[in-house]
Amino acid sequence: MLIHNAILVDRKGTRRGWLKTDGEIITLVGSGDPTPFDLFDDDEIIDAEGAYVCPGLIDSHVHFREPGLEHKATIAGESRAALAGGITTVFDMPNTIPATTTAEALWEKNKLGQATAATHYRAFFGATPGAMSQLAKLRPGDTPGIKIFLGTSTGAMSSPLQSELEDVMRWCADHRMPVVVHAEDNDIIAANTAAAVSRYGSREAVPVSEHHRIRSAEACLRSAAAAVELAHRTGAHLHIAHISTALEARELLDKGPTLGKTVTAETTPMYLDPWLADEAHRNNRHKINPAIKTPADAEELRNALADGRIDTIATDHAPHLLSEKQGGALTAASGAPSIQFAVPMLLNYLPVELVVSKMSAGVSDVFRLEDYGTLAVGQPADITVISPSEEYTVDESDILSSCGWSPFTGRTLAYRTKAYVAKAATRH
Repeated sequence: MLIHNAILVDRKGTRRGWLKTDGEIITLVGSGDPTPFDLFDDDEIIDAEGAYVCPGLIDSHVHFREPGLEHKATIAGESRAALAGGITTVFDMPNTIPATTTAEALWEKNKLGQATAATHYRAFFGATPGAMSQLAKLRPGDTPGIKIFLGTSTGAMSSPLQSELEDVMRWCADHRMPVVVHAEDNDIIAANTAAAVSRYGSREAVPVSEHHRIRSAEACLRSAAAAVELAHRTGAHLHIAHISTALEARELLDKGPTLGKTVTAETTPMYLDPWLADEAHRNNRHKINPAIKTPADAEELRNALADGRIDTIATDHAPHLLSEKQGGALTAASGAPSIQFAVPMLLNYLPVELVVSKMSAGVSDVFRLEDYGTLAVGQPADITVISPSEEYTVDESDILSSCGWSPFTGRTLAYRTKAYVAKAATRH
């Protein structure tokens, strides 16, 4: 396949050019236009018509629900939505049924995902009480990282006991394995919940508008700060998932290149979105954990992406049936299926170069995918094409996720995406 008349975007920067693949790896890359020598009769020749062509984007935080929650979604179905969204590789979270908290469950989930996903697929290992005995069974390449839920979340996975949490972190440091944390403080959330129930009279009466006050910025900061202190003490590489607050970005994260940091961070399109930051625009379809915060938080997160305090963007794609999303702050399910339209949505308010960096090279640097993120000869033939288009409105008839809805329904976009996946093995 030869793609020409493209704007190439990768670690090297942005330039007009072309590339060629053999289906497994990139075989040629050039500036300007290809010469007749580069064209062969058996090539599939694609005129990109000035579109952006970049390394296949990686979504390093998805919940594809399988095994055990197939009524919400399947790996096969959600990976097709990922491809439509320009994503060529996904890293799947462990809170399924059974949870991915044993080596055997991890091996089975990877086997399932690699057999059925339209994208490259890898599963995170979830550390819960007793995790040390399971970590000893893991083999190199089994998982991109160890996930720890330091606060309650959908799936109700428990954190390792405090007495063993440090051992888990030291094991990760010794094995150069990133520790990905969901950081929210349960005590603060419990106190805020009790106050809200008292104010409104019952759990069912607490409106969804209270969600970001219950799962507050203080709850995020306190838990994340404790995780950062533990990372510095143990030498583990801590990656804080779905940063949602300006406080975390200002107080816990360092500017600059990702490589060499002890603490790196991820945020999501729904926390960055200026429109969703206005709570008047949110409803129960936008209820996610941690909660979407304020316009000031969203602005600071966008600034933190630009100056390097935040290293990656991931969707936290988490399908639920619409019936499960009914109710208020304490009864509607948390999570939203955003992967199909996330990249075009990001381009409403971020430069394409920044989005590509945070979803390719940034992910590569956090999860040690060697030098992935450059369109270079010998690199995997995972290619994302991002095309400017006439404005269009997200409609439910366009949605590929089996749950049939999106938090972005009704929003106006001006880019479309497609992805080509290398035939070679999954990223390690």
